[in-house]
Amino acid sequence: MKIIELRQKSSAELVEILAAHRTRIDELGFLLRQKKVKNVKEQAALKKDIARILTLQKLSI
Repeated sequence: MKIIELRQKSSAELVEILAAHRTRIDELGFLLRQKKVKNVKEQAALKKDIARILTLQKLSI
């Protein structure tokens, strides 16, 4: 998700997206250990999205 898209979202939406991304990272970690994931770069992309969201939240305080 790009930063432009994230800036257009409300803070409540950002919190929901953040929770969903964190849950997905946990799932991916479990699936990676079982070698059932084809897109191994998805976890890195989710971590970057989480960092972007947290940065936006910090700047809006």
